[in-house]
Amino acid sequence: MLDHISLRVQDFSRALAFYKSALAPIGYQVAMEYPGGAGLGEPGKPDLWISLTDKPPHPTHVAFRTDRGRVDAFHAAALAAGGTDNGPPGLRADYHPHYYAAFILDPEGNNIEVVCHEPPGGSRKAATSRAASPRRPAKKVKRPARKPAKRAAKTKKRR
Repeated sequence: MLDHISLRVQDFSRALAFYKSALAPIGYQVAMEYPGGAGLGEPGKPDLWISLTDKPPHPTHVAFRTDRGRVDAFHAAALAAGGTDNGPPGLRADYHPHYYAAFILDPEGNNIEVVCHEPPGGSRKAATSRAASPRRPAKKVKRPARKPAKRAAKTKKRR
């Protein structure tokens, strides 16, 4: 299970401004900040970290799950914040029939995706909380009772 992701950036101020605006529609905010670094997510529970680096960063792909309306809102907010369109909101049926996503390149070249896997009007709630939801425990399978192992009879040798 994923706990957090870290992205290295060369222009920290620009990256922080971008992520604050672009991810606000899906419930992200700056949860922690220190010189050259910030954690975004829920208050006290950041799961996306951006950190200043002086080395050229290696662009990566990060995807956030939410509902369809927030996919659209993210795309608009990310473009307004200076992102580059890398795929407008829409179905990506080659992934699966209900894969609805938008893609943006952030100012550092990272491919940021916001995705919904549910059909239109699906019952799944938006991922405003990125904490893992409790999963159902696995069903217990009844196994036949084990027979006690027979112990070898101890024989005392008498002399």
